[in-house]
Amino acid sequence: MSIRFTSTARRGLVALAVATGLTLGVAGCGGGGDDKKPDTPASASKSGGSDPSAQEGQSDAPLAEVKGSNGLILDITSATRDSGGFVTVNGSLRNDADKSVVVPAALSGNETEVIRNGPSLGGATLVDSKGKKRYYVLRDTDGRPLTTTGFTTIKSGDELAVFMQFPAPPTTTTEVSFELPTFAVATIKISG
Repeated sequence: MSIRFTSTARRGLVALAVATGLTLGVAGCGGGGDDKKPDTPASASKSGGSDPSAQEGQSDAPLAEVKGSNGLILDITSATRDSGGFVTVNGSLRNDADKSVVVPAALSGNETEVIRNGPSLGGATLVDSKGKKRYYVLRDTDGRPLTTTGFTTIKSGDELAVFMQFPAPPTTTTEVSFELPTFAVATIKISG
């Protein structure tokens, strides 16, 4: 009886934590009166980053182009501060090599909880050198990174829309270093 009660109580607490997290996430993305801003991060989150056209329309040139191993290139198209207390980085990962490339496992980072959820960009970080802080990709209550996931190979010439969400640095911080394992470091400006 005691074991059954404890298991039921644990499940109830987990359900409460998930419901609270989802409620806070929805509250952070909605409202505000500006119809364009909430739609952009929400659509990137829902679609896994497959429709970044609203972000690409902001500028002809990417914020940064960083080269990785084996011909992979990441174009960062936006880094937007959202009212929910996070920064969403959008971009595209493309293969400029003349053959298909297996995406390096190092992009997922080295945290066991993130790695067990499959291939991702969970190893990405934002570094605020003035504030002396490093911001890691956010995770949900099950440890899944809030970033594009589930890709293993990119064919030659193909491009994959990607996103990553981080805790927001202080509003006084407008420029950070973007770091992703096996890629060059880039300095990007945060808008919003």
